[in-house]
Amino acid sequence: MQYYKGKTLILDLDETLVHSVRLGSESSFKEVSPSIIRKKVEVQCDKQSLLYEVYKRPHVDFFLKTISQWYKVVIYTASMAEYADPVIDWLDQDNNVISQRFFRQSCVLRNGNFLKDLTLAEEDLCKVCLVDNSPIAFDMYKENGIALPTWISNPNDESLLDLLPFLDALRFTADVRSVLRLQHKLT
Repeated sequence: MQYYKGKTLILDLDETLVHSVRLGSESSFKEVSPSIIRKKVEVQCDKQSLLYEVYKRPHVDFFLKTISQWYKVVIYTASMAEYADPVIDWLDQDNNVISQRFFRQSCVLRNGNFLKDLTLAEEDLCKVCLVDNSPIAFDMYKENGIALPTWISNPNDESLLDLLPFLDALRFTADVRSVLRLQHKLT
């Protein structure tokens, strides 16, 4: 079956698709429900080995599989590649969902915030949208952004499932900004 993939969907990683905790840190992180899928990820950074426990947001696997049939899927994170690459590999174990990856070095640093240059993934801004828990991340392209609530540990979160009907409809618009512009006026 041939799927319509005329649009690009850029997804943030941390607190949008996953949540990570550095093990051994003085974190006040509460225990996460055993029902949440997790994995330990070792990161080599500055000749130092750091260990993270990464938790998948509920329904993330179904969400990624579904949207990859509709969109070209890109992960764009303000995290360093040393951490993000193994996490993305875990999310896309068969290497058939995520088309591109962008990391901190691809972000634009402005006023201490890492902004995402969407044109790196798709030059035609009428064909691209960014789903991120931090609206600051799409400050450069406000009309292309879809804010998603931050996820840390709620095992009953359904934000990704709730987003699917909207993304399904959005893929058929001539210009995603015409719809997203209305969404921003309502909020």
